[in-house]
Amino acid sequence: MADALSLSSLAGTEVLAGASGLDRVIQRLNVMEVPDILPWVKPNELLLTTGYPLRSAGDLAGLVRELDGRGLAAVAIKLGRYVDTLPDEVLRTADALGLPLLRLSGAVAFDDVLNQLLTDILNRQAATLARAEEVHRVLVDVILAGGGLAAITRKLPDLLDGGVMVTTPDGRVLARSGMDEALLADPAYFDTHGGRFRVEDFKHGARALDDEEPRVVQVPVLAGSLDHGRVVLITRGRSAEPADVHLLERAAATAALVITRDLAVAAVEGKYRGDFLRDLLAGRAGGDEHVSSHCASLGWDIDRPLVVVVAELDGEAGSPVPAAGELRPAHERFAAAWSMVVRERDPGAAVVGYSQEVVVLMGADGGGAGPGRHVRQAIAQVAGDGGGGRRPFATGISRVAERPADLPHAYDQARQAARVGRRLSGPGAVAEFDDLGVYRLLSQIPDTAELRSFTEEVLGELARTGSPEQDDLRTTLETLLDNNLNVAETARLLHFHYNTLRYRIGKLERMLGPFSTDPHLRLNLMVALRAVRMRDLRG
Repeated sequence: MADALSLSSLAGTEVLAGASGLDRVIQRLNVMEVPDILPWVKPNELLLTTGYPLRSAGDLAGLVRELDGRGLAAVAIKLGRYVDTLPDEVLRTADALGLPLLRLSGAVAFDDVLNQLLTDILNRQAATLARAEEVHRVLVDVILAGGGLAAITRKLPDLLDGGVMVTTPDGRVLARSGMDEALLADPAYFDTHGGRFRVEDFKHGARALDDEEPRVVQVPVLAGSLDHGRVVLITRGRSAEPADVHLLERAAATAALVITRDLAVAAVEGKYRGDFLRDLLAGRAGGDEHVSSHCASLGWDIDRPLVVVVAELDGEAGSPVPAAGELRPAHERFAAAWSMVVRERDPGAAVVGYSQEVVVLMGADGGGAGPGRHVRQAIAQVAGDGGGGRRPFATGISRVAERPADLPHAYDQARQAARVGRRLSGPGAVAEFDDLGVYRLLSQIPDTAELRSFTEEVLGELARTGSPEQDDLRTTLETLLDNNLNVAETARLLHFHYNTLRYRIGKLERMLGPFSTDPHLRLNLMVALRAVRMRDLRG
């Protein structure tokens, strides 16, 4: 509406009320010749009137409310001939609703307004269609040339006047273009864990335009019932427009075709890669030379020190069929996230997703000095900040495998670390095999009842958890043993008086025996305490 007031045919037009609604969109025009105009009013219309029908319209304030309820863009009135002024109540109602009431100049002819506004609307629509056609042509050319998501995003920034990216459903950036480093570091758009776009903070499609001065528009990339991600536009210092949504929907349709094509190819390749990695980790892939050559053909560099990482989704086991409310199986999204994060850090890494786990072979920092900082950084990046519906997962990290022949044993280590880590720390656990200590042995005992019996025999009442008094005494005992019976240090850590701790030690020895002088008893107590820590033994 504000743009329309700059046209010559509306020169001298005065805004009587509802100035806050001058951002309303005009798509059509109408002339009010009868008081009962409501049945013929359509959304986004500019309604012109001489004022003659208003003399018999009755409740004018009520008429204004009805017109606003039908989505009218504005009402333009010629005052002075049939109606001299509008009642204050009408003006207050229009101001409250944000419905512009305009006073036309006496010299304005309706046919001039109709002709000029309709011409301008048609020209704008033609420009939008031409822009959409250009985007469509560019995107079709990309597909025909075999281009991927990166090629699509490279073409769009100039056409859409902004930065464009394609992300996964939870916001991990698959391809982007037209975005500077300052924008990528802006926490209003991206989180601090690896640059994930905050999809959950922004509205989808045309609903984004409801915000004041919207700068971000995102539309889903859908193919049938599968949600493959988002196409996102961040404008360059301007508010997003309806045309942006229309063009992004075109781009999303093209992205869906590209992703579907790539997934079809990846499904075949992934099955082959998964089968070979399974054989490799089972020791059935052949000699080191054959394995290295075959892995090189798959883009995997295994002729170096490697660590095996096993990541398992917490909760129910993955299912090949999406759960209710999900458009893509959780284990597929999980594997895709790992692949994207790891490939950025280590292009020669192997990443394969199975229904129960994701297996990663990554290069080890320092040539055998441990799994390295970059492995944990990758885990943190996959976990992110919890946005976008991501689920927690347990991760196990093996020792460094110096040769391909060591990989099957390293895989077993990683699986054991993930399993024990989850039992000790719960959802989201990260455990390295070298840090498991005695838990490695405890986790291998198949008879849980026997292990429970051992803890009850050694710890007595302290083996039962849930009682505040027993839990407190067990904590005192564990801290004392961990500090090699150093009473002063244990008292400091537990914030006890020295004499209070001496009294507790006496009570514990009456319950458990003379552990302060019997090293064999101390050993049994320490093993039993570690067993109690195993979550599946609690209760």
